[in-house]
Amino acid sequence: MFKRSFFFLLSVLTILFMSTVRYDGDHTINQQLTEAGVVTLPTFLSPAEESSSVLIDSFFKEGVSLADVVKEKAVPALRGRTDEELKSELKRKLEANPTWRKLIREKRMSVGIVDMSDDSNVKYAALNGRHMMYAASLPKIAVLAAAHDAIERGELKETAEVKRDMLLMIAKSNNAATTRMIDRVGFAHIERTMTDPSLKLYDPAFGGGLWVGKRYAAGGKRSPDPMKGISHAATTEQICRYFYLLANNQLVSEESSEKMRRYLVDPQLHHKFVNTLDRVAPDAKVYRKSGSWSSFHADVAMVQGPGRNYIMTALVDDPAGEQICRELAAVLDGMLKQ
Repeated sequence: MFKRSFFFLLSVLTILFMSTVRYDGDHTINQQLTEAGVVTLPTFLSPAEESSSVLIDSFFKEGVSLADVVKEKAVPALRGRTDEELKSELKRKLEANPTWRKLIREKRMSVGIVDMSDDSNVKYAALNGRHMMYAASLPKIAVLAAAHDAIERGELKETAEVKRDMLLMIAKSNNAATTRMIDRVGFAHIERTMTDPSLKLYDPAFGGGLWVGKRYAAGGKRSPDPMKGISHAATTEQICRYFYLLANNQLVSEESSEKMRRYLVDPQLHHKFVNTLDRVAPDAKVYRKSGSWSSFHADVAMVQGPGRNYIMTALVDDPAGEQICRELAAVLDGMLKQ
């Protein structure tokens, strides 16, 4: 009798809880529509976000309460933090520049920002955020994450040579060191990390994302991304997610996140965003990776203190992309600094 009463009460509580949850019929499970799109998971439990299938599985485990599951997921998914007011401000400020407006409308410029100044109210906004573009050396951050994933799995030894190459790959954007790291890790394992259900930093359901399918050298096998056939690809949304996970110790693991931040902090190449940040925020801590090839220019910076805690990133296809990034950094910093 007690058992029946308990399950009846649990059913009632479940119905009451589900009636208060906002549903999103656009979400999918493992890229498959739910039952005719009629019944879907609550958005904060959707595996399309950082919550992942692991979290959902734990919800249905015997003896695990919803409160415990929500508590485990302390960091909200970034896509769920899209702020329309911030996006409107971003669009207004960028389109005030005729050149930028033209590039944005032609999808030759993509920009993403994350305002992390208030932990309880993180805000995300992007223009062309899911438009995948060639990103030159910026996707080397995918190699960095895949290498740490392989280290944790016991597939790669964290030797002095490996650590030196990872430092050269990120701080100096050295192509030879990056190629050595790609050869050590392998394209298949880079893809494995980028498509991991707990990360989904490359996800066709959201425009693709971070992809490395060619060595940073003249020769060798090419394994382009399956959507657009780009060898070194990125979207600003996925770049923002990468650094947001990194900031919250959720990129591969807490230990790996801490180690990866050490490679990304205090950049040794002072161009694009950093050229401006050196001037407007000389005391800030900057985690950064950039890339340039031909007319393609890419940059990302996570900027922390004083009075700053934000992520900004841009992908630009224009011969003047270097200067555009410098000017863009000033505009975005003006928006996001406290």
